Amino acid sequence: MSMRFATKARRRMVALTAVAGLALGVAGCGGGGGDDKKPETSASASKGNGSDPSAQEGQAEDLLAELRGSGGLLLRITSAQRDAGGFVTVNADLKNEGDKTTVVPAGLSGNETEIVRNGRSLGGATLVDSTGKKRYYVLRDTDGRPLTTTGFSTIKAGESMSVFMQFPAPPAETPEVTFQLPTFASGTIQISG
Repeated sequence: MSMRFATKARRRMVALTAVAGLALGVAGCGGGGGDDKKPETSASASKGNGSDPSAQEGQAEDLLAELRGSGGLLLRITSAQRDAGGFVTVNADLKNEGDKTTVVPAGLSGNETEIVRNGRSLGGATLVDSTGKKRYYVLRDTDGRPLTTTGFSTIKAGESMSVFMQFPAPPAETPEVTFQLPTFASGTIQISG
């Protein structure tokens, strides 16, 4: 019984460390603008001096790819930042351009049992390095939860939400990868850092 408790405690500690590292990584991945504005652009949904469209207008110059999905969904990838820990964090805005509330497709979570049992997410996303002939999947914590935005099921008409996905980093010699997400078109993005 104490061995099981120790194992669970160790898993929770690793998960907590991963989440803390991810939070630091996301906080460091800001768009353009002044030094004071970097945290606001990466967390535009939580700070509100204007509407979501004004936050997107500020990111238009940093847009890496714009991918259309089913149900009027649009994914605007704003950054793909490599960090020193060997990870790539992709930040984007997921917007419903339709005229009615859209149910986010369950297919975005992918089809792996370990990820699906943890609820809706963007766990089906991949980065493809065609030069190195490798595919990189969204990272998971020790409990199998994907290191990506989770817990959403619908998006109202005209609304958008900031999302992220974290992947293992391709080699430094690979500055460009193809981003894929089920039900969306694929797009080529540049990795910075």
